[in-house]
Amino acid sequence: MLHSFGYLAVMKHIQRLRKMVTLSYKMEWIDKDPFIRFKPNYIRNDREFLREDELQAIEEKQFTIERLQIVKDLFVFSCYTGSSYIDVMQLSEENIQLGIDGNRWVITNRKKTDKKVRIPLLEKAEEIINKYDGHIKAKSSGTLFPVISNQKLNSYLKKLADVSGVKKSLTFYMARHTFATTITLSNGVSIETVSKLLGHTKISTTQIYARVIEQKVSDDMASLKNKLQSINTNKPNTFLSSNSKG
Repeated sequence: MLHSFGYLAVMKHIQRLRKMVTLSYKMEWIDKDPFIRFKPNYIRNDREFLREDELQAIEEKQFTIERLQIVKDLFVFSCYTGSSYIDVMQLSEENIQLGIDGNRWVITNRKKTDKKVRIPLLEKAEEIINKYDGHIKAKSSGTLFPVISNQKLNSYLKKLADVSGVKKSLTFYMARHTFATTITLSNGVSIETVSKLLGHTKISTTQIYARVIEQKVSDDMASLKNKLQSINTNKPNTFLSSNSKG
């Protein structure tokens, strides 16, 4: 079976090809549209994210090896801003501006969609920005943080997961999912706000995360139901006990 990421990549290529074929048909360059009866079947997968305890375990881990510490800080920064790898790497001091509330915000254009995003900085994200203020590697690249390749970063994230006791396959994109679920939606931030913070062009994209939250609610309630059933099963029947005494 085709891996889910590979499947989505193939479907995106088919989408692009279909647009070209449709244009060719409309321009009468071809006689028939071969996609006329084709209906794409997208597989929607739940976005894996870190629970609060898993994120805390990573946050508390400190490294003496600088590159591992940088990777950890970049990952945590993304967990509290929802920024993708490329967007984090391209941030500069110019992107840190005062927002409508007088506090510091990240204001930038998403590389993927070129859509402007405005993200109020949470305390943890601000601490990381302050930590790398004046860092020699960041200054040499003119960026907010030291630049590290995506390949190396994801390689180091596997090490980070191991030493932090996190059993999930850690990738940088998981930080973005964590921001959407554990940091924002789980804490009552509206889906409309989360959609703007993530720079989504369609709210339906953000609703994928909402379904993840609903699944968590379902799992928690199922666990509670089992717990209550267990308590009721083990509870003595007081009515029968009182009658037996009479």
